[in-house]
Amino acid sequence: MAEKRDYYEILGVGREATDEEIKKAYRKLAKQYHPDTNQGDAEAEAKFKEINEANEVLSDSEKRAKYDRFGHAGVDPSYGAGQGDAYSGGFGGFGGFQDLDLGSIFDSFFGGGGTSSGARRNAPQKGDSMRSTVTLTFEEAAFGCKKRIEVDRIEKCTECDGTGAKKGTSVEACQTCHGTGQVETVQRTMIGMMRSSAPCSACHGTGRIIKSPCQACRGQGYVRRKRKIDVTFPAGIDEGQTVTISGQGSAGINGGPNGDIYATVTIRPHAMFRRRGSDVVSEVPISFVEAALGATIQVLTLDGKVEYNVPEGTQSGTVFRLKNKGIPIINSKARGDHYVTVKVEVPKNLNRKQKDILREFGQTLSPDNHTEENKSFFRKFK
Repeated sequence: MAEKRDYYEILGVGREATDEEIKKAYRKLAKQYHPDTNQGDAEAEAKFKEINEANEVLSDSEKRAKYDRFGHAGVDPSYGAGQGDAYSGGFGGFGGFQDLDLGSIFDSFFGGGGTSSGARRNAPQKGDSMRSTVTLTFEEAAFGCKKRIEVDRIEKCTECDGTGAKKGTSVEACQTCHGTGQVETVQRTMIGMMRSSAPCSACHGTGRIIKSPCQACRGQGYVRRKRKIDVTFPAGIDEGQTVTISGQGSAGINGGPNGDIYATVTIRPHAMFRRRGSDVVSEVPISFVEAALGATIQVLTLDGKVEYNVPEGTQSGTVFRLKNKGIPIINSKARGDHYVTVKVEVPKNLNRKQKDILREFGQTLSPDNHTEENKSFFRKFK
């Protein structure tokens, strides 16, 4: 299941926003993305649905409290439930069966063994994971680095240790459902007695009653806090790759594990280097004289400047390789290579003396001095 966006982020309001601020933000966005004013725009239609979903939760005080405590799992039982919910709604064509709890149906027919919806609701659930995009320089991606990112996650309240009850008090089992979170009813139907269950309205399906709520978390047991997390990016990481920081996401529910953080990399372009896998590609300009006579030139690499002997007669566009001067390969001691393309610069703004010298030089050239490409051209011309 695709990970949902934060409802507060969708409406563009803070978590402490008042009901009036939420209503105002919703009206503005609903008007902007309404299908009537964006006919044929699939993206606007999707945003409109997303805005309505966020407003439906945040404009309802009870749903908002559950969302603040449990994230999406608190207001959408199917969120993150996985394949266990694949059969929900399968009996919709039989009128009313879609409202029954399948675990209770199987219990009534086969004498138990099914899993009740109350048990599923109160089962341990992994906390929400979150994503972050981190921009690295070319060198940081090549050699690895550590970056500090900020996340807004749900944590267990330290004041009440996640119970939701004020210090010195305790959580009590709901007397209506006897701590199960479910209230069962039995109905006589055409095929016999049918047992169904529904969340207990007294405890909202939690099975717990908090008479003296914790002031720090308003009885939720969880609070939302901004945290700075250090993330280590390995040497050789490439554009679009993701580092997983396990267990650093939002706190789990009912003893479930914490979610994770996924940090995806973007790499800032370099002024001189381009990346090709684990290899580095660059260009170096040399003079006409250096190309003709050969020379020792300096080439800038990731490791600094190195010397390279350009042979005489080097042509523009020639590529030479600097072995093991490329980017480290992830989880390996090996490195790629650095490929340098030579660009011969033709001199400009020559004075008369320089032009005369070049003309005299040109007259001394014999066919043997031409490149193979030029010789081939003249043979075709003849």
